[in-house]
Amino acid sequence: MIAGMIYRFGPYALDITRHELSCRGEPRPIEPQVFDLLRHMVENAGRLVSRDELIEAVWAGRIVSDSAISARINAARQAVDDDGTRQAVIKTVPRRGFRFVAALDPNETVAIRESAAALPETVRQRVRFCTSRDGTSIAYATTGTGMPLVRAGHWLTHLEHDWHSPVWRPLLDELGQTFAVTRYDQRGNGLSDWNVEDYSLSVFVDDLAAVVDAAGLDRFAIYGTSQGAPIAIDYAARHPDRVSHLILHGGYVRGRMLRAAAAEREQANALLTLMRHGWGKEGSQFLKAFTALYIPDGSLAQTGSLVELQRLTTSPENAVKLRTAVDNFDATELLGKVETPTLVVHARNDGVHPLAQGRKLAAGIANAEFVMLESANHAILPQEPAWQTLFEAIRGFLLETR
Repeated sequence: MIAGMIYRFGPYALDITRHELSCRGEPRPIEPQVFDLLRHMVENAGRLVSRDELIEAVWAGRIVSDSAISARINAARQAVDDDGTRQAVIKTVPRRGFRFVAALDPNETVAIRESAAALPETVRQRVRFCTSRDGTSIAYATTGTGMPLVRAGHWLTHLEHDWHSPVWRPLLDELGQTFAVTRYDQRGNGLSDWNVEDYSLSVFVDDLAAVVDAAGLDRFAIYGTSQGAPIAIDYAARHPDRVSHLILHGGYVRGRMLRAAAAEREQANALLTLMRHGWGKEGSQFLKAFTALYIPDGSLAQTGSLVELQRLTTSPENAVKLRTAVDNFDATELLGKVETPTLVVHARNDGVHPLAQGRKLAAGIANAEFVMLESANHAILPQEPAWQTLFEAIRGFLLETR
């Protein structure tokens, strides 16, 4: 839908869809906030952009110090090999603001601006809030048009960050071409309420129920990834009349702490230890372990976005509570209660939840269809062949079995 939105200047390309900056075709690591700043400057090339305008565009109007703005400007310059002396890309206008002065490819720029002006309302995100059964505030968003599809909450998400992420935005755009997608930040995470104590499976199901009711959905498909799989299974077992289809991607029957393999329990404990001491800290061993597990084949921009997600989405204390909870989820007794048509998708070399868990899900749910993806990534990425396999499976399952 917005595949043409790429700004080119000199050897650089700023890909809005993939949220990626590259130089001569090679991705450059850049934090999401710095990307947003650079994007705003590029989209207003040649025009003076004031500090107040940057605060509104990049920080959503929050109070920001001059030093924080200067730090992001310097990071943006560094990403495109500029500096405060040369100012060949971003020029400082003393006491007034900044101006993007690099020459954009004129043909590319015209095409991009026409595309942006014609961008349909359906690709814009609308964030709203609802209240779960125990009073917890849950943030949810809707995008796209078509058959209703609900993406169950999982660890970790942030509605605003994900909308600009090179990991999640391509997936949302792909789904939004065919489906009306509703997704939400689970409790303790993202834009939802962080000040909570109950992280049991039943309250996560209550959160899903609150979102679909608030969104006015009567009958819909559920896309449950990772820990979202047990949540989706539980909801479908309770409400077979409301769930038309169930897609379980990279999910599991029993959490790491409940599985027979001692190695998986040891891995769970090791991750918790790293999390307690390294959550959100640049250069920590947890950051390396986290990205290596979830997207071992990710680009620099994609792994950088996943690292940035930690700092935004929750506190170290909540991260440990959430991880402990999901490692103890058990859907064993629920599988036989699912009457909904089900598709199970799992990557062959998934390092977060092994393929055996995907096979158990498919074997335990009556007539479930199983598709294996040739990938090592827990989150499938646009640059890998498994991407096409995943979406062909989803569309075929949802549209051909209606």
